[in-house]
Amino acid sequence: MRADHPLLTYGERILCQQPFKLLKGITSASLAYPIAERMEKRSVRPKLQELRDYYQLPYQQRQSIIAKRLAETVRYAGLHVPYYKDLFASIGFNPDRIENDINFLNDIPYLTKDIIREQGHRLLSRPLAEVRHHVCKTGGSTGLSCFIYYDQTGADYSSAVTLYCREAIGKKKYLSELHFACRFPDATVPEWPSREDFKCFAMNRSNIFFDRIDDIGLEEMWQTLRLRKPYLIHSHPSTIYALACYIERKYGGGKAFSVFESSGELLEPYMRTKIEKALNCRVVNRYGLAELGVMAYETNPQSTDLYVLDSEGVCENRDLDGNNELIFTGFHNQLMPLIRYATGDLATIDERDDGVYLTNIVGRIHDIVNLAGVDYPTHHIQDILDHRVGGIQEFQIDVRGDKPILRVVLEPNADQATVQAKLEHFFPDAFILEFVNHDSFILVGHRAKFRHVVTK
Repeated sequence: MRADHPLLTYGERILCQQPFKLLKGITSASLAYPIAERMEKRSVRPKLQELRDYYQLPYQQRQSIIAKRLAETVRYAGLHVPYYKDLFASIGFNPDRIENDINFLNDIPYLTKDIIREQGHRLLSRPLAEVRHHVCKTGGSTGLSCFIYYDQTGADYSSAVTLYCREAIGKKKYLSELHFACRFPDATVPEWPSREDFKCFAMNRSNIFFDRIDDIGLEEMWQTLRLRKPYLIHSHPSTIYALACYIERKYGGGKAFSVFESSGELLEPYMRTKIEKALNCRVVNRYGLAELGVMAYETNPQSTDLYVLDSEGVCENRDLDGNNELIFTGFHNQLMPLIRYATGDLATIDERDDGVYLTNIVGRIHDIVNLAGVDYPTHHIQDILDHRVGGIQEFQIDVRGDKPILRVVLEPNADQATVQAKLEHFFPDAFILEFVNHDSFILVGHRAKFRHVVTK
C-alpha cells in the first residue's frame, strides 16, 4: 500500500485525536521502543537510566567522576589513536596526570576541523571495516565541513542524552514529537509500512517534509501541525521563526504544539520572542554539534542559560580575537575521540554550585537564499547536495550579482559532468555554476569566517 493511501490518511486523523493519541503514545513507549531497540541491537534505555542516576548526584561529587572520565578518554586516545600517539610523544605528555589535576589538559594542543580534515583516518582508534559505525558530516556553518565517525556506544549515548534532556523539560516518552526534515525534489511516495514507519512509531515521532518557506510552504506546515498537535517540535529556529511571522500575519497567532526545541543554528532573542508570542509555546534551546552530539540544554524555564551535560564531556574557553571560543572534549566516542576540539562557536562558561552553564552563545547561522523566485534555507540546499547530488565537499552561494553564483569544491573522486548534470536537474537555471578550490571561497566578517551565503 502506498503511504498516501486514503485509508492511511484517515487513520492518521483518528490517531491524532484523544484517547487514541494517548493509547498510541503508551504503546510506543512501552512496547514498540523496546522492540525496536532490540531489533536494531542498540542499548539506549540503560544509558538513559545511567544519566538519571548520574544527575541525581551533586555537582561536587560529579567532579571526581568527570576527572576520571577525562583521564580515561585521553589515555585511551594516546594508546589507540595514531594522531594522538604521535602528538603526545612529540610533546612528552603523560595522560595519567589529568586524573589528579584536570589542568594538565591544557598541555594538549587544540583540535580543529582543519586537523580533522588533514589527518582523516589517523584520528580513528580502529579501521572502520572492523567496527559498527555511524558517519556524520558537519554543517560547515563554523568552518569547512568534515566527517565524524561514531561507534555504536557513542551513538547510543547520544540518543540517551536527547531522551534525558527532553524528559527534563516534561516531554515524556508517550508524548508525541515532530521533526522538520528536507523534502527532496525527486522524492517518491514510499510503500507502507516501511522501516522508517516503524522507527517513527517506536519514537512516537512524525515528520514534516518541506522544501520552501514561502507562504505556500508555511501554510502546509501549519495545517500539518494543527492536525497532529505534537507536544514537541524540533527544527532550526530560522524555519520556525518564518512560520511564526506568517501565522501572526495571516491568523494573528495560533497554537498547535507545546514546546519548540531549537537546534542547528543560533537562536536569536528576537526569534524566541516572536515564536513564543505568535505560536503560544515554550521555546527550549540546546547546543549540539555533529562532532559530539548534544552538549548543553536549556532545562530551566526561568532562564535561557544552557546547562552543560558534564556526563558527556568537559568544556573550556579559549581567547579568540577577544572572544570566548567553546572548546569541548567528549567522553563516549572511542572510535573517534575528540580532545580539546575548537568548535568555532562563542559562549561564556559559567561554573555554578549545581554545574556549568553556557551564556552569551554566538555561532551557527543558516542563511536564506532566493533561487529562481523561491526562498530556501541553506540547510535544505546542503541536504540536497549531500543526499541527492553527492561528490561535493563544500559549497558557497554568492548572491551579490544579478544571478547567484554557486561555487563548488568536488570530492577527489567525483565526476564533474555528473555533478553538474544533477545540479541542473535539481536547481534548473537557478545559478551560475563554478567548480573551484577551497581558496576561492570568500571569507566574511572581521574574523574572516566561512559562510555558505555571501551577501556583501
